[in-house]
Amino acid sequence: MNRVLVVGLARSGRAAQAALESRGTAVVAADRTLGNDADLALLDGIDVLVKSPGVPGEAPLVATARAQGIPVWSEIELAARLLPNPLVGVTGTNGKTTTTELLGAMLGARTAGNVGTALSQFAGERVGEVEPDAWIVCELSSFQLEDIDELQPRIAVLLNLEPDHLDRHGTFERYRDAKLRIFENQTAGDVAVLPRGFGAVPGAGRRVEFSADDALPAEPLIPGAHNRENAAAATAAARAAGVGDDEIAAALQTFPGVPHRLELVADVGGVRFVNDSKATNTAAARRALAAYDAPLHLILGGSLKGERFDEFAADVARANVVTAYLIGEAADPLATDLSYASVPFLIATTLERAVAEAAGAAEAGQIVLLSPACASYDQFRDFEHRGEEFKRLVENLQG
Repeated sequence: MNRVLVVGLARSGRAAQAALESRGTAVVAADRTLGNDADLALLDGIDVLVKSPGVPGEAPLVATARAQGIPVWSEIELAARLLPNPLVGVTGTNGKTTTTELLGAMLGARTAGNVGTALSQFAGERVGEVEPDAWIVCELSSFQLEDIDELQPRIAVLLNLEPDHLDRHGTFERYRDAKLRIFENQTAGDVAVLPRGFGAVPGAGRRVEFSADDALPAEPLIPGAHNRENAAAATAAARAAGVGDDEIAAALQTFPGVPHRLELVADVGGVRFVNDSKATNTAAARRALAAYDAPLHLILGGSLKGERFDEFAADVARANVVTAYLIGEAADPLATDLSYASVPFLIATTLERAVAEAAGAAEAGQIVLLSPACASYDQFRDFEHRGEEFKRLVENLQG
Protein backbone atom coordinates (compact mmCIF):
# COMPACT_ATOMS: atom_id res chain seq x y z
CA MET A 1 0.00 0.00 0.00
CA ASN A 2 1.50 3.31 -1.06
CA ARG A 3 -1.44 5.64 -0.52
CA VAL A 4 -4.48 5.03 1.73
CA LEU A 5 -7.62 7.07 2.26
CA VAL A 6 -8.96 6.92 5.83
CA VAL A 7 -12.61 7.95 6.05
CA GLY A 8 -13.91 8.84 9.51
CA LEU A 9 -11.61 10.58 11.98
CA ALA A 10 -12.90 9.36 15.32
CA ARG A 11 -11.00 6.94 17.57
CA SER A 12 -10.43 4.09 15.10
CA GLY A 13 -9.78 6.38 12.13
CA ARG A 14 -7.08 8.30 13.97
CA ALA A 15 -5.50 5.02 15.11
CA ALA A 16 -5.50 3.67 11.55
CA GLN A 17 -3.88 6.87 10.27
CA ALA A 18 -1.15 6.72 12.93
CA ALA A 19 -0.42 3.04 12.29
CA LEU A 20 -0.07 3.60 8.55
CA GLU A 21 2.06 6.71 8.90
CA SER A 22 4.37 4.92 11.35
CA ARG A 23 5.15 2.55 8.48
CA GLY A 24 5.77 5.30 5.97
CA THR A 25 2.46 4.96 4.12
CA ALA A 26 1.01 8.14 2.66
CA VAL A 27 -2.39 8.80 4.24
CA VAL A 28 -5.23 11.02 3.08
CA ALA A 29 -7.65 11.60 5.96
CA ALA A 30 -11.27 12.56 5.33
CA ASP A 31 -14.14 13.38 7.65
CA ARG A 32 -17.16 11.09 7.31
CA THR A 33 -19.37 14.00 6.18
CA LEU A 34 -17.46 14.59 2.94
CA GLY A 35 -19.00 13.52 -0.32
CA ASN A 36 -19.52 16.20 -2.94
CA ASP A 37 -17.93 15.99 -6.40
CA ALA A 38 -14.81 17.87 -5.31
CA ASP A 39 -14.32 15.51 -2.36
CA LEU A 40 -14.45 12.48 -4.64
CA ALA A 41 -11.11 13.63 -6.09
CA LEU A 42 -9.61 12.35 -2.82
CA LEU A 43 -9.83 8.88 -4.37
CA ASP A 44 -7.24 9.73 -7.02
CA GLY A 45 -4.21 7.45 -6.63
CA ILE A 46 -5.67 5.62 -3.64
CA ASP A 47 -4.79 1.94 -3.16
CA VAL A 48 -7.15 1.19 -0.26
CA LEU A 49 -9.94 3.01 1.56
CA VAL A 50 -10.07 2.33 5.32
CA LYS A 51 -13.51 3.05 6.75
CA SER A 52 -14.36 3.81 10.36
CA PRO A 53 -17.31 1.79 11.72
CA GLY A 54 -19.52 4.86 12.03
CA VAL A 55 -19.31 5.51 8.27
CA PRO A 56 -22.13 3.76 6.37
CA GLY A 57 -21.42 1.87 3.17
CA GLU A 58 -23.68 4.27 1.29
CA ALA A 59 -21.39 7.25 2.01
CA PRO A 60 -20.41 8.81 -1.35
CA LEU A 61 -16.65 8.30 -0.94
CA VAL A 62 -17.14 4.66 0.03
CA ALA A 63 -19.67 3.87 -2.70
CA THR A 64 -17.54 5.56 -5.35
CA ALA A 65 -14.42 3.72 -4.19
CA ARG A 66 -16.17 0.38 -4.58
CA ALA A 67 -17.45 1.39 -8.02
CA GLN A 68 -13.88 2.20 -9.03
CA GLY A 69 -12.59 -1.15 -7.75
CA ILE A 70 -10.73 0.32 -4.78
CA PRO A 71 -10.71 -2.13 -1.83
CA VAL A 72 -12.70 -0.93 1.20
CA TRP A 73 -11.49 -2.23 4.56
CA SER A 74 -12.62 -1.70 8.11
CA GLU A 75 -10.01 -0.45 10.57
CA ILE A 76 -10.05 -3.96 12.07
CA GLU A 77 -9.09 -5.50 8.72
CA LEU A 78 -6.20 -3.07 8.38
CA ALA A 79 -4.95 -3.71 11.93
CA ALA A 80 -5.16 -7.49 11.56
CA ARG A 81 -2.96 -7.25 8.45
CA LEU A 82 -0.40 -5.09 10.23
CA LEU A 83 -0.21 -7.10 13.46
CA PRO A 84 1.44 -10.54 13.83
CA ASN A 85 -0.53 -11.34 16.99
CA PRO A 86 -3.04 -14.18 17.26
CA LEU A 87 -6.53 -12.76 17.69
CA VAL A 88 -9.59 -13.85 19.59
CA GLY A 89 -12.61 -12.14 18.04
CA VAL A 90 -15.79 -11.70 20.08
CA THR A 91 -19.07 -10.68 18.49
CA GLY A 92 -22.80 -10.94 19.17
CA THR A 93 -25.67 -8.61 19.90
CA ASN A 94 -25.18 -8.38 23.66
CA GLY A 95 -22.42 -9.17 26.12
CA LYS A 96 -19.47 -8.43 23.82
CA THR A 97 -17.59 -6.04 26.08
CA THR A 98 -18.11 -8.06 29.25
CA THR A 99 -17.00 -11.27 27.54
CA THR A 100 -14.03 -9.58 25.86
CA GLU A 101 -12.75 -8.14 29.13
CA LEU A 102 -13.40 -11.36 31.06
CA LEU A 103 -11.58 -13.36 28.40
CA GLY A 104 -8.74 -10.85 28.50
CA ALA A 105 -8.47 -11.49 32.24
CA MET A 106 -8.42 -15.25 31.68
CA LEU A 107 -5.70 -15.03 29.03
CA GLY A 108 -3.72 -12.22 30.64
CA ALA A 109 -4.19 -10.51 27.27
CA ARG A 110 -4.71 -6.98 26.02
CA THR A 111 -8.19 -6.12 24.73
CA ALA A 112 -9.22 -3.88 21.86
CA GLY A 113 -11.86 -3.28 19.24
CA ASN A 114 -15.36 -1.89 19.32
CA VAL A 115 -14.92 -0.02 22.60
CA GLY A 116 -11.78 1.04 24.41
CA THR A 117 -8.52 0.72 22.48
CA ALA A 118 -8.69 0.65 18.70
CA LEU A 119 -6.87 -2.44 17.42
CA SER A 120 -4.72 -0.27 15.14
CA GLN A 121 -3.20 1.43 18.17
CA PHE A 122 -1.19 -1.72 18.83
CA ALA A 123 0.17 -1.43 15.29
CA GLY A 124 1.05 2.26 15.58
CA GLU A 125 2.08 4.37 18.52
CA ARG A 126 1.85 1.40 20.91
CA VAL A 127 4.19 -0.88 18.95
CA GLY A 128 6.30 -2.77 21.47
CA GLU A 129 3.64 -2.82 24.19
CA VAL A 130 2.44 -6.23 23.09
CA GLU A 131 4.77 -9.12 22.27
CA PRO A 132 4.22 -10.33 18.69
CA ASP A 133 3.09 -13.79 19.79
CA ALA A 134 0.76 -12.55 22.57
CA TRP A 135 -3.00 -12.97 22.28
CA ILE A 136 -5.17 -9.90 21.70
CA VAL A 137 -8.88 -10.20 22.45
CA CYS A 138 -10.90 -8.02 20.10
CA GLU A 139 -14.54 -7.01 20.42
CA LEU A 140 -16.08 -6.87 16.93
CA SER A 141 -19.28 -5.09 15.93
CA SER A 142 -21.34 -5.71 12.82
CA PHE A 143 -20.16 -2.31 11.53
CA GLN A 144 -16.55 -3.50 11.72
CA LEU A 145 -17.19 -6.99 10.36
CA GLU A 146 -19.14 -5.87 7.30
CA ASP A 147 -15.90 -4.55 5.75
CA ILE A 148 -13.42 -7.33 6.44
CA ASP A 149 -11.60 -9.24 3.72
CA GLU A 150 -8.94 -11.57 5.13
CA LEU A 151 -9.54 -11.22 8.90
CA GLN A 152 -9.00 -14.66 10.44
CA PRO A 153 -9.34 -14.90 14.22
CA ARG A 154 -7.61 -17.96 15.65
CA ILE A 155 -10.64 -18.16 17.95
CA ALA A 156 -13.94 -16.54 16.95
CA VAL A 157 -16.78 -16.24 19.48
CA LEU A 158 -20.45 -15.58 18.70
CA LEU A 159 -22.43 -14.88 21.87
CA ASN A 160 -25.99 -14.42 20.59
CA LEU A 161 -27.99 -12.83 17.79
CA GLU A 162 -31.02 -10.58 18.29
CA PRO A 163 -32.42 -7.83 16.04
CA ASP A 164 -30.27 -4.72 16.38
CA HIS A 165 -28.96 -1.83 14.28
CA LEU A 166 -31.79 -2.31 11.79
CA ASP A 167 -31.62 1.41 11.06
CA ARG A 168 -28.18 0.74 9.54
CA HIS A 169 -28.47 -2.79 8.14
CA GLY A 170 -32.09 -2.62 7.01
CA THR A 171 -32.99 -6.24 7.82
CA PHE A 172 -32.10 -8.77 10.49
CA GLU A 173 -30.73 -11.05 7.78
CA ARG A 174 -28.18 -8.46 6.67
CA TYR A 175 -27.22 -7.78 10.28
CA ARG A 176 -26.81 -11.53 10.93
CA ASP A 177 -24.72 -12.00 7.80
CA ALA A 178 -22.38 -9.21 8.87
CA LYS A 179 -21.91 -10.81 12.29
CA LEU A 180 -21.23 -14.27 10.86
CA ARG A 181 -18.40 -12.94 8.71
CA ILE A 182 -16.21 -13.38 11.81
CA PHE A 183 -16.00 -17.09 10.87
CA GLU A 184 -15.68 -16.96 7.10
CA ASN A 185 -11.86 -17.05 6.80
CA GLN A 186 -11.25 -19.61 9.54
CA THR A 187 -9.48 -22.85 8.60
CA ALA A 188 -9.44 -26.24 10.31
CA GLY A 189 -6.73 -25.05 12.70
CA ASP A 190 -8.99 -22.31 14.10
CA VAL A 191 -11.85 -22.54 16.62
CA ALA A 192 -15.44 -21.29 16.25
CA VAL A 193 -17.17 -20.84 19.63
CA LEU A 194 -20.97 -20.84 19.29
CA PRO A 195 -24.14 -21.04 21.40
CA ARG A 196 -25.26 -24.63 21.79
CA GLY A 197 -27.52 -25.65 18.91
CA PHE A 198 -26.67 -22.65 16.72
CA GLY A 199 -26.95 -23.39 13.00
CA ALA A 200 -24.22 -23.65 10.42
CA VAL A 201 -21.72 -20.81 10.06
CA PRO A 202 -19.21 -19.95 7.32
CA GLY A 203 -15.61 -21.11 7.43
CA ALA A 204 -13.94 -24.35 8.48
CA GLY A 205 -13.12 -23.62 12.12
CA ARG A 206 -13.43 -26.42 14.68
CA ARG A 207 -16.80 -25.96 16.38
CA VAL A 208 -17.00 -25.60 20.18
CA GLU A 209 -20.40 -24.93 21.81
CA PHE A 210 -21.43 -23.35 25.11
CA SER A 211 -24.57 -22.55 27.09
CA ALA A 212 -25.51 -20.77 30.30
CA ASP A 213 -25.92 -24.06 32.17
CA ASP A 214 -22.41 -25.36 31.39
CA ALA A 215 -20.34 -26.63 34.32
CA LEU A 216 -17.72 -23.94 35.00
CA PRO A 217 -14.48 -24.06 37.02
CA ALA A 218 -16.07 -21.46 39.35
CA GLU A 219 -19.19 -19.35 39.50
CA PRO A 220 -18.77 -15.82 38.11
CA LEU A 221 -18.77 -12.84 40.44
CA ILE A 222 -20.88 -10.73 38.07
CA PRO A 223 -24.68 -11.16 38.44
CA GLY A 224 -27.34 -12.42 36.06
CA ALA A 225 -28.06 -15.50 33.97
CA HIS A 226 -26.84 -13.66 30.88
CA ASN A 227 -23.48 -13.09 32.54
CA ARG A 228 -23.21 -16.78 33.33
CA GLU A 229 -23.71 -17.37 29.62
CA ASN A 230 -20.98 -14.81 28.88
CA ALA A 231 -18.75 -16.63 31.38
CA ALA A 232 -19.43 -19.97 29.66
CA ALA A 233 -18.46 -18.49 26.29
CA ALA A 234 -15.27 -16.98 27.73
CA THR A 235 -14.41 -20.29 29.42
CA ALA A 236 -14.82 -22.22 26.17
CA ALA A 237 -12.63 -19.73 24.31
CA ALA A 238 -9.97 -19.66 27.03
CA ARG A 239 -9.76 -23.45 27.07
CA ALA A 240 -9.38 -23.41 23.28
CA ALA A 241 -6.46 -21.00 23.77
CA GLY A 242 -4.80 -23.45 26.17
CA VAL A 243 -5.65 -21.75 29.48
CA GLY A 244 -6.03 -24.07 32.48
CA ASP A 245 -9.10 -24.25 34.67
CA ASP A 246 -7.29 -22.80 37.70
CA GLU A 247 -6.55 -19.58 35.81
CA ILE A 248 -10.09 -19.51 34.42
CA ALA A 249 -11.57 -19.97 37.91
CA ALA A 250 -9.46 -17.15 39.33
CA ALA A 251 -10.73 -14.76 36.64
CA LEU A 252 -14.36 -15.82 37.11
CA GLN A 253 -14.18 -15.23 40.86
CA THR A 254 -12.51 -11.82 40.70
CA PHE A 255 -13.67 -10.14 37.49
CA PRO A 256 -15.92 -7.25 38.64
CA GLY A 257 -17.65 -6.51 35.34
CA VAL A 258 -17.31 -3.39 33.21
CA PRO A 259 -18.84 0.07 33.52
CA HIS A 260 -22.37 0.68 32.21
CA ARG A 261 -23.30 -3.03 32.36
CA LEU A 262 -25.41 -3.72 35.46
CA GLU A 263 -23.01 -1.44 37.32
CA LEU A 264 -24.04 -0.80 40.92
CA VAL A 265 -23.58 2.95 41.32
CA ALA A 266 -24.77 3.50 44.89
CA ASP A 267 -27.11 2.47 47.66
CA VAL A 268 -29.04 5.52 48.82
CA GLY A 269 -31.29 4.89 51.81
CA GLY A 270 -31.62 1.23 50.92
CA VAL A 271 -32.42 1.94 47.24
CA ARG A 272 -29.87 0.54 44.80
CA PHE A 273 -29.12 2.54 41.67
CA VAL A 274 -27.87 0.41 38.76
CA ASN A 275 -26.33 1.73 35.55
CA ASP A 276 -27.02 -0.52 32.55
CA SER A 277 -26.65 2.21 29.92
CA LYS A 278 -25.07 -0.27 27.49
CA ALA A 279 -28.49 -1.92 27.12
CA THR A 280 -29.09 -0.21 23.78
CA ASN A 281 -31.64 -2.73 22.51
CA THR A 282 -34.59 -4.63 23.91
CA ALA A 283 -32.72 -7.95 24.13
CA ALA A 284 -30.16 -6.40 26.48
CA ALA A 285 -32.85 -4.75 28.60
CA ARG A 286 -34.66 -8.09 28.92
CA ARG A 287 -31.50 -9.59 30.38
CA ALA A 288 -31.31 -6.79 32.92
CA LEU A 289 -34.94 -7.33 33.95
CA ALA A 290 -34.21 -11.00 34.53
CA ALA A 291 -31.13 -10.30 36.66
CA TYR A 292 -33.03 -8.94 39.69
CA ASP A 293 -35.80 -10.17 41.98
CA ALA A 294 -36.32 -6.81 43.73
CA PRO A 295 -39.01 -4.36 42.53
CA LEU A 296 -37.69 -2.14 39.75
CA HIS A 297 -38.10 1.51 38.83
CA LEU A 298 -37.06 1.21 35.19
CA ILE A 299 -35.68 4.07 33.07
CA LEU A 300 -36.30 3.41 29.37
CA GLY A 301 -35.87 5.31 26.14
CA GLY A 302 -33.47 7.16 23.90
CA SER A 303 -32.99 7.25 20.15
CA LEU A 304 -34.77 4.77 17.90
CA LYS A 305 -32.95 1.97 16.06
CA GLY A 306 -35.76 0.41 14.07
CA GLU A 307 -36.95 -1.96 16.81
CA ARG A 308 -40.58 -2.48 17.82
CA PHE A 309 -41.54 -2.38 21.48
CA ASP A 310 -44.77 -4.40 21.63
CA GLU A 311 -43.20 -7.74 22.63
CA PHE A 312 -40.75 -5.98 24.93
CA ALA A 313 -43.64 -4.18 26.67
CA ALA A 314 -45.21 -7.55 27.40
CA ASP A 315 -41.92 -8.68 28.96
CA VAL A 316 -41.82 -5.53 31.10
CA ALA A 317 -45.37 -6.31 32.25
CA ARG A 318 -44.25 -9.78 33.38
CA ALA A 319 -41.22 -8.41 35.23
CA ASN A 320 -41.24 -6.89 38.70
CA VAL A 321 -41.49 -3.29 37.44
CA VAL A 322 -43.20 -0.76 39.67
CA THR A 323 -43.02 2.12 37.19
CA ALA A 324 -41.25 2.84 33.91
CA TYR A 325 -39.81 6.33 33.37
CA LEU A 326 -39.57 7.20 29.68
CA ILE A 327 -37.01 9.52 28.10
CA GLY A 328 -35.92 10.69 24.67
CA GLU A 329 -37.46 10.28 21.24
CA ALA A 330 -38.56 6.72 22.02
CA ALA A 331 -40.78 7.89 24.90
CA ASP A 332 -43.98 8.13 22.86
CA PRO A 333 -43.79 4.73 21.09
CA LEU A 334 -42.75 3.12 24.38
CA ALA A 335 -45.69 4.78 26.14
CA THR A 336 -48.11 3.41 23.55
CA ASP A 337 -46.92 -0.19 23.89
CA LEU A 338 -46.50 -0.06 27.68
CA SER A 339 -50.04 1.31 27.95
CA TYR A 340 -51.42 -1.65 25.97
CA ALA A 341 -49.46 -3.96 28.29
CA SER A 342 -50.85 -2.19 31.41
CA VAL A 343 -47.42 -1.12 32.66
CA PRO A 344 -47.46 2.03 34.83
CA PHE A 345 -45.25 4.69 33.27
CA LEU A 346 -44.30 8.34 33.44
CA ILE A 347 -43.03 10.32 30.47
CA ALA A 348 -40.06 12.01 32.11
CA THR A 349 -38.51 13.25 28.82
CA THR A 350 -35.04 13.79 30.31
CA LEU A 351 -32.76 11.51 32.28
CA GLU A 352 -32.45 14.12 35.01
CA ARG A 353 -36.19 14.14 35.66
CA ALA A 354 -36.40 10.35 35.36
CA VAL A 355 -33.77 9.88 38.08
CA ALA A 356 -35.43 12.45 40.32
CA GLU A 357 -38.89 10.92 39.91
CA ALA A 358 -37.66 7.35 40.37
CA ALA A 359 -35.58 8.29 43.42
CA GLY A 360 -38.59 10.02 44.98
CA ALA A 361 -40.85 7.02 44.44
CA ALA A 362 -38.48 4.14 45.23
CA GLU A 363 -38.56 2.50 48.65
CA ALA A 364 -35.82 0.68 50.56
CA GLY A 365 -35.17 -2.72 49.00
CA GLN A 366 -36.10 -1.53 45.52
CA ILE A 367 -33.85 -0.75 42.54
CA VAL A 368 -33.69 2.22 40.18
CA LEU A 369 -32.44 0.64 36.96
CA LEU A 370 -31.25 2.54 33.90
CA SER A 371 -31.58 -0.08 31.15
CA PRO A 372 -32.84 2.03 28.26
CA ALA A 373 -33.44 -0.56 25.48
CA CYS A 374 -32.54 2.24 23.05
CA ALA A 375 -29.50 4.02 21.67
CA SER A 376 -28.38 7.29 23.22
CA TYR A 377 -27.71 9.63 20.31
CA ASP A 378 -30.80 11.81 20.68
CA GLN A 379 -29.62 13.32 23.98
CA PHE A 380 -26.07 12.02 24.55
CA ARG A 381 -22.83 11.45 22.64
CA ASP A 382 -22.93 7.70 23.29
CA PHE A 383 -23.99 5.17 25.91
CA GLU A 384 -20.94 5.99 28.05
CA HIS A 385 -21.97 9.65 28.19
CA ARG A 386 -25.50 8.60 29.20
CA GLY A 387 -24.18 6.26 31.88
CA GLU A 388 -21.79 8.85 33.30
CA GLU A 389 -24.62 11.37 33.48
CA PHE A 390 -26.74 8.81 35.36
CA LYS A 391 -23.90 8.30 37.84
CA ARG A 392 -23.50 12.06 38.28
CA LEU A 393 -27.19 12.45 39.03
CA VAL A 394 -27.07 9.62 41.57
CA GLU A 395 -24.02 11.17 43.22
CA ASN A 396 -26.00 14.41 43.55
CA LEU A 397 -28.71 12.45 45.37
CA GLN A 398 -26.10 11.18 47.81
CA GLY A 399 -24.86 14.72 48.37
